[in-house]
Amino acid sequence: MKRSIFLKIFGSYFLLIIALSGLTVLFSSYLIRHYQLELTEKELTETAMIVRGFLNEVSSLRSMDRTIKGLDRQIHTRITIVDPEGRVVADSKENPGKMENHRMRTEVAQAFEGQTGRYLRLSDTLGREMLYIAIPVYKGDAVEYVIRASKFLKDIKVVSGRLNTQIAQTAAIVLVIALIAAFIFARTISRPVGELTDAIRRVAGHDFSARVLLRGRDELKQVADSFNTMTDEMQGLFAELTRQKEELNSIITSLQEGLLVLDGDERVVLTNKSLEKVIGREVDKGRFFWEEVREPPINELIRRVRSEQRNLNQEVAVNDRVFLCSASFLRTKGGVVVVFHDITDIKHLEKIKSDFVLNVSHELRTPLTSIKGYAETINETSISDENRHYLTVIRRNTDRLINIVTDLLTLAKLEEREFAFTPEPVSMPQLIDRVLKIFENQVRQKGLPLKTVIPDDLPPAMGDPFRLEQVFINLLDNAIKYTEVGGITIEMNAKLGNVIVKVTDTGPGIPSEHIPRIFERFYVVDKSRSKKLGGSGLGLSIVKHIVLLHEGSISVESVVGKGSTFIVSLPAIRS
Repeated sequence: MKRSIFLKIFGSYFLLIIALSGLTVLFSSYLIRHYQLELTEKELTETAMIVRGFLNEVSSLRSMDRTIKGLDRQIHTRITIVDPEGRVVADSKENPGKMENHRMRTEVAQAFEGQTGRYLRLSDTLGREMLYIAIPVYKGDAVEYVIRASKFLKDIKVVSGRLNTQIAQTAAIVLVIALIAAFIFARTISRPVGELTDAIRRVAGHDFSARVLLRGRDELKQVADSFNTMTDEMQGLFAELTRQKEELNSIITSLQEGLLVLDGDERVVLTNKSLEKVIGREVDKGRFFWEEVREPPINELIRRVRSEQRNLNQEVAVNDRVFLCSASFLRTKGGVVVVFHDITDIKHLEKIKSDFVLNVSHELRTPLTSIKGYAETINETSISDENRHYLTVIRRNTDRLINIVTDLLTLAKLEEREFAFTPEPVSMPQLIDRVLKIFENQVRQKGLPLKTVIPDDLPPAMGDPFRLEQVFINLLDNAIKYTEVGGITIEMNAKLGNVIVKVTDTGPGIPSEHIPRIFERFYVVDKSRSKKLGGSGLGLSIVKHIVLLHEGSISVESVVGKGSTFIVSLPAIRS
């Protein structure tokens, strides 16, 4: 690179200097020749005029020829006299009688026309190149004869040659000096550029200690200083990145959760030791994930994330352990990140809790039924009003306990899926109509208007009719219980392949801080009101479980003092 730059700069200057020197010599030679010709032309013109002065005193042609030949020794210029017929009447070099007619000679013809004739050609008599100048000599208004002066160009060439030689020598000296200066200049430019190139190559090889130290105050010095500053910053950044990478590797290695990172080509980019414990073998980077991870549920989860381009969670059993796989799609590179959370112990505790709730519920159901039966039997006997009041309290709380136990059993079965789940096409308008008939008396007693908004082209949902009836029975029961004035609206529509059902009431509303927890077990917003209305705090939890089992979703929007809207989304049957 350094040599190439030197050759480019020096070569360019070399060609430029050679071209300028050649042009200078050629142009100078041309100017010298042109100047010499003009000078000779002026000299010949003046000589011809002097000869014209001498000839004015000559009376005969013979005397004229003799006078001309006498002048030749003094002026060293050939003089020729031509009459109007073109005959040479006198010549300083030759015998006029032996010379041919000159009337058609260019310079002579121009002179007879009253001009100063000029012509450069080979002499027919002497056979050498000569410059001819001819002037007319008048007698009255007519040209009496023409005086032609001529001179060999050999003398001009000798002078021009000497001058050209001197110019060429001078140009050669200037050329050598210019080439030496070009060499020094090229080296001055190429050497720092070469140093910069070598330093950049070292930095590219991760050698951030490379520095470029240049003298001077030109732009290259500024570039070198900027490069050194950039290298210092890069060295610091690289050290920081190295430290962060080491920290990240330490964090990834110490993670208890298994980590699997794939690129856009589905190849393994990053793993940790915990992942190898999860799948029970080492994972080679750079290979396709299905070659290393051979559990079909995990592979299916990754393919779903890539095809749907969204984050998904799924429980997967691997080697007698249960993992919650959180798969995230990387939109920038099209890769996938999968984190394996070991929830085996949590699932075991949930199983213990579920079994405990189920067993306790079964055990409580029998004595509660007996208590209720005995209370009803006693109620039919003759007892005092005070005892009958106590008996009424016993019966009411027994019914509440039985409802709680029933809901707990239902919730436990939903979690364990211990019931017949038979999905089929369900017409939501017909299902809501059946549910509304259950609450006709309650709605009539409270005087609440109930409005339904159903489009004509609503598609059927896919689900279990009995379980879906449980969902809307719970939602409508809560809406009717907590609404004293206003009304209830049920609105249905289809959106993005789902059937949306909204149940809106004008009750007291739910404060925003309670909304995230209303679907938890036994969670009630207003405990005093819930006890008064006989709520168990399990209804909405049952609703959420049923909706999730249908691969749907449920959410709530509420404003305190204005009411609440529960939004249920269920998969629709595609036509």
